[in-house]
Amino acid sequence: MLAALVARLHDLELAEDAFQDALILALERWPLDGAPQNPAAWITTTAYHKAIDRLRRAATLERKEATLKALIELEHDEETDPMDTDAIPDERLKLIFTCCHPALAREAQIALTLQTLGGLTTPEIAVAFLVPLPTMAQRLVRAKRKIRDAGIPYQVPGADAIGERIEAVLTVLYLIFNAGYTAASGDDLMRHDLCTEAIRLTRILTTLLADEPTLREDAESLGLLALMLLQDSRRRARINAAGELVLLDDQDRSLWDAAAITEGIAILERALLMADPGPYQIQAAISALHAEAQTADATDWEQIAGLYDVLFKIHPSPVVELNRAVAIAMFKGTTEGLILLDRLADLHLLDDYHLFHAARADLLRRSGWIDEARDAYEHALALCQNGAERAFLSRRLREIEERAI
Repeated sequence: MLAALVARLHDLELAEDAFQDALILALERWPLDGAPQNPAAWITTTAYHKAIDRLRRAATLERKEATLKALIELEHDEETDPMDTDAIPDERLKLIFTCCHPALAREAQIALTLQTLGGLTTPEIAVAFLVPLPTMAQRLVRAKRKIRDAGIPYQVPGADAIGERIEAVLTVLYLIFNAGYTAASGDDLMRHDLCTEAIRLTRILTTLLADEPTLREDAESLGLLALMLLQDSRRRARINAAGELVLLDDQDRSLWDAAAITEGIAILERALLMADPGPYQIQAAISALHAEAQTADATDWEQIAGLYDVLFKIHPSPVVELNRAVAIAMFKGTTEGLILLDRLADLHLLDDYHLFHAARADLLRRSGWIDEARDAYEHALALCQNGAERAFLSRRLREIEERAI
């Protein structure tokens, strides 16, 4: 709905304000009058009218020529072209490309898209970027106003411009999926709506690239879609009947979505045939190896470790190095993994990343270093904000303490 409003108003801040006005009105009226037959259409149309009202008030106060012109255009659109909520899915993709315009800094591109399409709040985005809340709030406001003031077009760019934005778009889609796959905060491990939306938008993107005559298929876009499908295939097995987190090795693999796995592997193979490798394809290949293993013991950790070696060479990052260390620990033994994690700890790049401390705690536990493992679990627990993960870490900590007695 927000995307559809931005398409008509060409002003993200105005669209968001009008959208909030419509939601408030819905909260006031629907309990008394009942919900309308088409709630989305009601909210979208009401927000559109609220936007016109806001522009009319601004015109009365400031008498700006541009504001008056916008008001006239909107009222003309209302008479000749009513809001069509069926067009909303395609509008979302346009909004992604608008937010990822190269005129905006990369951090602003990602943060703005996570807020407008990912549904993340400003505090959640601030936590994800490890910056203070006021800093992130100012960054988002500046990005929205730059889109408005610079007249950045609300559209999927042509073939000559899409290349410079595709990397940012894929990054945003990847982060939206990750924000849903393990929620940054709250009691639930996952936000299924974000995972589903990220997959849907990535499908639209790959279809657009394949079907548009002026564009061409992109191997990394296909790799990202494959990665999402393979990761999402495990959603039912990640939480048990008691609502507790279940690690990959302990999951009931009969609960994995076989259709999603089959589709994900087929898309990955299609991407690899293009001979244009990239980080999303490599991550998808790692997920495929997990998906193809009938049991945890059958996992090909040697090949997974090798793929992480390649991934680190083309896309070096502390998180990739962390995952590589865990894979090597599974392949060569916990001692080898701990050596790599200790080297990473010396760099202090993941001091505030709870999964680093959780991974180190697990390897220490497996190695019999109980006191050190307890300290690492406590550190991870202090940093973690997700309820399901916190419960899991607390269970592990209790087990460690019982073994220490």
